[in-house]
Amino acid sequence: MKGSTSTTKIIVVLSTLLLLLVWQLGAVLLDAEIILPRVGPTLAKFVQLVKQPPFSLNLLATVGRALKSFLIIFVVGGVLGVLAGYSEKLRAFLVPFLLLCKATPVMAVILLAFIWFSSGAVPLFSAFLMGFPAMYIQMAEGVGLISQPLQEMTQIYRFSKRERLFHLVIPSLAPSIITGAKASLAMVWKVVIAAEVLTVPRYGVGSRMQLAQVHLETAEVLGWTLIAILLTALGDLLFLAILKLPKKIGQAYRRRRYEAQLPL
Repeated sequence: MKGSTSTTKIIVVLSTLLLLLVWQLGAVLLDAEIILPRVGPTLAKFVQLVKQPPFSLNLLATVGRALKSFLIIFVVGGVLGVLAGYSEKLRAFLVPFLLLCKATPVMAVILLAFIWFSSGAVPLFSAFLMGFPAMYIQMAEGVGLISQPLQEMTQIYRFSKRERLFHLVIPSLAPSIITGAKASLAMVWKVVIAAEVLTVPRYGVGSRMQLAQVHLETAEVLGWTLIAILLTALGDLLFLAILKLPKKIGQAYRRRRYEAQLPL
């Protein structure tokens, strides 16, 4: 298992190096910094952006908007998805809204939201509409996959609603929760930054990208793009770490109980 993990990491590193090589070759062949700057100057600009004082403000602004959007999607999409899984009427009632979210182009949502709201609220609203379907659909479909025999068993043993929720519904929906949350989080990062590019709030990664593009600073645009990619990657890693936390706590708890039972 450890060997397989090491091999996977090596493949990821080699793939990343290959992409950088293709980028460098493309930049050398084009020989036009304004179109595609080389890897070295772009990485230097990346380091320069990180060292600048406003960097933390821009980063925190984007992260804050993304997390707020994700939490709203997680709660609203999760609750409505579960309720819709148990209620055909609610599911039918939400079909038009779901279709609206899935079919409307991202740019159209952002532009309309910019007319209706302030620039700071546009990323939240846009990310919610685009990320909601993934969470909602996973939860609604997950309810349909809950084992019927287990549901009947909880009725036979007269489980309370609270016991049924914590001992049947939540454990059964765990895979759907994880899948929906991951898909929603990936969508949130993209939409929030895209909304910042179009609306240009005072602080935000997307705002800096737009201002750099206006001044034809391609290396800076790519630098902020690398920051956006790292944000998405770190968000995914943090999410996976949080998911593994209960398992690690459980293993530590069982190990302590086992050691406590050993004879002195």
